[in-house]
Amino acid sequence: MASPLVRAIPPAVLALMQQDHDADELEQQLAACAVQAEQLGNARYFQGRPPTRQECAEVVEQDHCGKPVTRAMQLGKQKHVLALQCAEAVLKELWPAPISIEQRYRYYPNARMVETVSKKEEARLIAEGCTDELRGTIKPGLVLHADRNLLKAALTLDFKFPCPGTNEPQWTRHGKSSPYADQTQQGIYEQALGGRALLISPRKGMRAAGQ
Repeated sequence: MASPLVRAIPPAVLALMQQDHDADELEQQLAACAVQAEQLGNARYFQGRPPTRQECAEVVEQDHCGKPVTRAMQLGKQKHVLALQCAEAVLKELWPAPISIEQRYRYYPNARMVETVSKKEEARLIAEGCTDELRGTIKPGLVLHADRNLLKAALTLDFKFPCPGTNEPQWTRHGKSSPYADQTQQGIYEQALGGRALLISPRKGMRAAGQ
């Protein structure tokens, strides 16, 4: 049976991949990026052992809006950076079309329209503080395109690092204050950008929702 990644890649893109095993190798290497990021992140704080449930829940700082940041959130952010660095190298070798890394998009669901938010604009909005200007924007980890249309995804990938590691990796569900209330990241990514959205985690590897 084909893997979630192979099933999600459009046939035209599969045809561009140099060898039949490239898609399987891509999945294996991206899953390995998640494992490596998990190990490096844990080594920094816990000498290589996984954090306990209590350590994951510990509040370690406050964000610029004054909201508490837990160890789980801090670790997840750091591991995400490590995983994306690894994934960029893998994708440059194995993915035959453009990729977008942590690109922020502004999505207009009623119009079914999406536009990119430039890095400069994103930095300005964040620097301005706790405004609603970024409300309704989305920022997937990796968007793999089929061609040079950078507003459409062939595949969207997000690394997830549950803390503790025994928790199930899952898509974030938008809260009631969000314009996408009660919808998951996966659903919004697929609506906005097309294509399939898949999770990658250290323990489960790559998978579709519910697997």
